Amino acid sequence: MEVKIKEKIEENVKSEVLKKAGKFAAYFFAGLIISLGSAIGGIKPFGVALTAAGRKKGYIFSAAGAIIGYLLLGFNAQNIRYICAVLPATLGAFVIDKCDIYHKPIFPIATGTAAILSTGLFVNIKLAAEAQAYFLLLAETMLTAGVTYCYYKSINANFKQMRFKALPITELTCILISISTLFLTLGNISLWKFHPIRIVAISLILITLHYEGERQGLILSLILGFVLGVYDKDILFLCGAFGFSALTASLFSKASIFATGGAFFASITFFSIASGDDVGLSLFLDGLVGTLFFILLPTGLTDKIEDFFDIGTDLPPDGTLRQNLVLKLRFASNAMAAISDSVDEVRERINDVTRRQNEALRDTMSNEEYITKEIILEKTNQIRMVASDQFISISGMLNDLAKEFDEAEIFDGNASNKIRRLLGEYEIYPTNISAIVDKYGRMRVEILLSSSNANLTNIELKNEIGKICNRYFDMGRITNFKTETMLSFSEKPNYSLEVGFAQYSAEGELCGDTVKIINDNKGHSILIISDGMGKGSRAALDGAMGAGLLSKLINSGFGFDSALKIVNSALLVKSNDESLATLDIANIDLFTGKCELFKAGAPASYIIKDGRLTKCELTSMPAGILRGIEFAKRTAVLSLGDSIILMSDGITDLGERWLKDIISGMPQGVQEGADYILDCAKEEMKNKKADDMSIIFARLERN
Repeated sequence: MEVKIKEKIEENVKSEVLKKAGKFAAYFFAGLIISLGSAIGGIKPFGVALTAAGRKKGYIFSAAGAIIGYLLLGFNAQNIRYICAVLPATLGAFVIDKCDIYHKPIFPIATGTAAILSTGLFVNIKLAAEAQAYFLLLAETMLTAGVTYCYYKSINANFKQMRFKALPITELTCILISISTLFLTLGNISLWKFHPIRIVAISLILITLHYEGERQGLILSLILGFVLGVYDKDILFLCGAFGFSALTASLFSKASIFATGGAFFASITFFSIASGDDVGLSLFLDGLVGTLFFILLPTGLTDKIEDFFDIGTDLPPDGTLRQNLVLKLRFASNAMAAISDSVDEVRERINDVTRRQNEALRDTMSNEEYITKEIILEKTNQIRMVASDQFISISGMLNDLAKEFDEAEIFDGNASNKIRRLLGEYEIYPTNISAIVDKYGRMRVEILLSSSNANLTNIELKNEIGKICNRYFDMGRITNFKTETMLSFSEKPNYSLEVGFAQYSAEGELCGDTVKIINDNKGHSILIISDGMGKGSRAALDGAMGAGLLSKLINSGFGFDSALKIVNSALLVKSNDESLATLDIANIDLFTGKCELFKAGAPASYIIKDGRLTKCELTSMPAGILRGIEFAKRTAVLSLGDSIILMSDGITDLGERWLKDIISGMPQGVQEGADYILDCAKEEMKNKKADDMSIIFARLERN
């Protein structure tokens, strides 16, 4: 067993080494290739821009590639200048990486432009250049800023998702521009009247138009027209020819490949004839070959291209059926709420009648008998109130389900069928499969299985389902019921949450605070601290019950408000003694960074944004005191690198000023930070009466 584990570790290490080597090789060759490319006036800032945009030591390899590329172009003043510009760009990238400010694009852009501008000014002054050279330097500086930004966005795009249709338009454009700069190196190659790179460009435009969509095809045509035109000083001509031809072809992109290719070639022919010179003839020949290449693609290759771009057939749900289901769920929700009101009404009437009977018999009973009957009445009343609250909770859950169904935009039947065939290969035979895309474009796959199904631990399953849907999923979650099992996969979000927590028990044994960190499998990370009343075993029981029950309810699909009502009811009837617990919740959307804070009697939370501490304090009642309590709520938005701190009152009682002083000297890591704050709090309370202390320290990171 130990040998197998050792082999697995070695295999993982080897895999990681290969991944890093591949990434660094990509940086090197990208730097080498783009440094060879030039635009109007012979400017070649692309290698410098890539170096400035690099991260995590990638800039070292892109710098090496760029330097070799510039040397290959010849040892002259201009190329030496670019080599000199690479060096401060590398140093700037190193400083940005070490200072952990890479998440702000302004710094890589400033680094690249400063390197180009400073070296350009030095050369122009030394050579006593004319005004035209300074105008060209200004244009080069602006170009450097633009391509640095594009490289930055491309490097930080989530390529693991491989889901181009869902990429934001800005990221998509930046990626296409970055790839297109590679064409500059090959733009001057011609064979008689043929330009191989133009032929490739036309084929790519047609493939993108037909298989990916009009938007992406039009963007690519304009970018390639600009890039190839920059080299030949034919920007307007090629942009117009490629752009208008792509627009014409887009009208037929949903038809056959012959219609798409024919429309594009007809438009290119028009531009060729209108030009009437060698440029027009060359464009005609390039258009002809590129179109023929697209039309004559082998069937096997077209199938692979289609599978690559395909995310399954976007089947809109039956509007009537969906709305009918939503209406029925909401009707059932209202019915449960009405039942709750009826139970309350009956309860009050029964209590009134029983009290009148007790008062009528007061003279025939001893004080002890009367008090006992009143206690029994009150306890019975509480149980009836709990029944009423349960109906309200079910009403809330049904309403939450209605909302979830209402947000479903696409039921991807094609993907469901493909997943069903895949599962058959693993001898898994589901009773139902749902591949749902919500209104935000996020996909969720839910597979319902009988309990007898095995092979659920197969790691490859997640990756295979991701390939089918052309999306990157998080690890699946298995939920076991009595007779069935639910296997759920959610699309991997843009962010991850790095979490650290620390805890201290004032009694030395059981801590009255309970910490829960859960993932709802819908792209949300949920942080929970529940503080039971007092210290020791009793507080530990209340805290564990509050946090444990709440987390199970949320995982089961209950909304936060509905879950709170059930937790509150459970604490109310748990014992004859007063039983209460505070609940502090942070619900963080890992797609957008939106953070929802829910508090029931909990102390303030804190958000660290750009080094500044912001207090989030809400007034509310703890669970287990009264019926009908509600969460106090507040919403904040976390950006990349922002942190959130949840603490029990054992720490927050030390005050905001104390916390600000502590945070200023806190270590970088979240776990180290949580430990540091707790240690400082314990030291502060060393000679005082301390309470239980708990802290969750979480930071938003790129996934």
